Formats: sequence, C-alpha cells, structure tokens
Amino acid sequence: MKYVIILGDGMADLPVKELGGKTPLMCADKKNIDALAKFSEIGLMKTVPDSLSPGSDTANLSVMGYDPEIYYSGRSPLEAVSMGVTLDENDSAFRCNLVTLSDEENYSDKTMLDYSSGEITTKESGELITFIKQHIETDIIKLYKGISYRHCLKWQGLKNDVQCTPPHDISDKKISGFLPKGAEGKFLTAIMEKSYKLLSSHPVNIKRVKRGLNAANSLWLWGQGYKPSLKPFKELYGLDGAVISAVDLVKGIGICAGMKIINVVGATGNLDTNYKGKADAAIKALQGCDFVYLHIEAPDECGHRQQVYNKIRAIEFIDKIIVKRVLSGLKKLNQPFTMLITPDHPTPLSTRTHSREPVPYLLFRSNKPQDNKFSYDEQGAKQSGNYIDKGHTIINKMITEQ
Repeated sequence: MKYVIILGDGMADLPVKELGGKTPLMCADKKNIDALAKFSEIGLMKTVPDSLSPGSDTANLSVMGYDPEIYYSGRSPLEAVSMGVTLDENDSAFRCNLVTLSDEENYSDKTMLDYSSGEITTKESGELITFIKQHIETDIIKLYKGISYRHCLKWQGLKNDVQCTPPHDISDKKISGFLPKGAEGKFLTAIMEKSYKLLSSHPVNIKRVKRGLNAANSLWLWGQGYKPSLKPFKELYGLDGAVISAVDLVKGIGICAGMKIINVVGATGNLDTNYKGKADAAIKALQGCDFVYLHIEAPDECGHRQQVYNKIRAIEFIDKIIVKRVLSGLKKLNQPFTMLITPDHPTPLSTRTHSREPVPYLLFRSNKPQDNKFSYDEQGAKQSGNYIDKGHTIINKMITEQ
C-alpha cells in the first residue's frame, strides 16, 4: 500500500463577496479532484487545537500525524533545522522576515506594507542578510540566510522569554501594538529598528524602488521557539516517508521526523512553483518509500495577499497538474494506494491571515472506493457530517481503515 498526502497550504476559506458568497474551492475548476470525490470520504478535520495559535507549523504537524499539544516547540526551530542551524537546549530561534515598512520617522509609527518585500529574490535577500549580519551579530546573536524573504536568527542561551507577532497577521496595520514583548522585547525591537536604518539606503533596495518594487527595509522577528524533538515517523507509523515542499518549515518537520527530504528545482512556494516537478518527484519517491507528504504553499500566499483569483488559479494548478499526474503515476505503480487531499488550515482572503476553522478533507482508497454525493469544498464537507476532532489522528485513519 502506498500513501500520499497532497496538502494545499491555506487552501480553505470563508465565503467571498467577490465570488457571490462562494469560496475559492467552490469556484475552482478542479475536474480531477471532483471525479475522485465521487468515490472518496469527504469531511471536516480540526487541525489546530484550541490551546494553540492557528499556523502552518501547528497545522502541518497535525496533518503529518504529530499532536501539536505534545510536539510543538515553536515555528522557527523547525525552519532552522531545515536550514542546517544547530540549536542547543537553551537556544531560541526566530523567523526573520525581510519586510517592507512605511517611511514614518519613528519606527513604532510605521505600517506593515508587505510581509515578504514583494517576494524578494533569494539573491537580493542574501546580499541584504550578508550586509546586516556585520552590524547585528554578537557572540550570542547569529543570523542565517534562507530563501526569498524567509531567514533565521538564533539567540544562544535565551529560553523563549519574549512574545512576537507574525508579520502576515498585521498587513496594512501600524506596528506599534505588535512589537516584541516580554523581558527581551526591547532588545529585539532595537535590532529591528537598527536594521531599518541600515537597509533603507542599501543599493539593493535603491534599485528595487527604481524598478517599482517594494524595498526590503526591515527585519521582522517572530515565530520563536526552542529545539524540537519528534519521534521518528517510521517508529510511530511503520512507514518510510518523504517530504516534498519549497518551505523550510515543512522540510524541518520532515527532517525532525526522520523522513527523506526531496528538493525540486523550481519549487518556489509561490504561484509560479514547479507543480510538474513536484508531482513527478512524488511518484519517483514512492518507488522506494511508502508515504509521501506533498506540500504546496501557493494558496496560502495568495490568501495572505488577498489575491482572490490567484487563489483559485493555485487550486486549479494543484488539480490539473499535481493531482492528475500523481494519480496517473500511482496507477502505473500497480499497487493499492490511499490519497488524502486537504489544506492545513484556512487562510481567508477577508482576513489575510490563518484561522482555526476545520478544513475539508478528501480521503480516497483505491482498494475500497465508496459512493459519495458530497462535493469537495467547505460546504460539501460540512454537509457530509464526517468530522475528525483531532487532526493528528488522520494518519492512523489512513493506515488502519483499509
């Protein structure tokens, strides 16, 4: 038996006014998913416990079979693992976004214009991080380059005595009420303020502004946490697994879980990602392992940016390229398989940030198809009456109910 999870990050939504009260999942042309739904179990699944904030960290842990209330230790440490950053027991890691802030004189009066600096290129951001490292690193503060706007800061000897806010939660809002809090909050704010003074006049940003692009003019620190400790996926579920994703967070979960990480050329985490390459990599991986977690970030990014029709396009790309190719490849393997299609959490276009509503799932078993009259979307999943209260149990459901 082969097992595949196709996860459209942030794919679920609330009713959208521009779509006549429908959601992107309801409006998308998704012929392959709809055809599969006729023989699948459709339902709702709660991926984020009430005790934790809704995010891709907690939600992906859950869908991957790890109870977030037990295993969650912060977002950035998972990303740090993927970036090759070594964390000791008393170290804290922070996600370090390159963001675009407005130009008011006082730092706290500025507004969060863009949490990703216009999806700055990795080449440009690497130059900026290399520059800023020279000015903020100390014996205990270290900065590490990542991809595009996503980077990492490590604070040696700090055990999480600070509270930070994700920048995508405060788009178009003044940052004054969202600066780091706690015993070390002022120190982190000082780093961010210093970065603005240095980055605003950097040649990379001057060139970006001349090209009509957003300047990556400040660091924004958030997602703090400490060294994660996950039980190996194979020990828990008896399966050799692989993870395919463009984002360090999901790859970090896979690394901590002892799964194989497959990097795909052209996988960007955005709408322009290499869907075909990801699908083909999944099928190739299944020739040597039992389980593949195929993660696509694009719907989430479109939700954060309030791009209604691009979110629909992202779902359609997942359907016509990923789902179609993976299904075709699985059939050629000539083995029974189980496929789960699901978001990790909703990223409603109306709020531009993550929410904790249950997500619609589709569970198909090639050796046990079932008649189903419900559509694969938020409405159909609710009408089905099927409900999974603890998302981390979905893996056991996939494996045991054969």
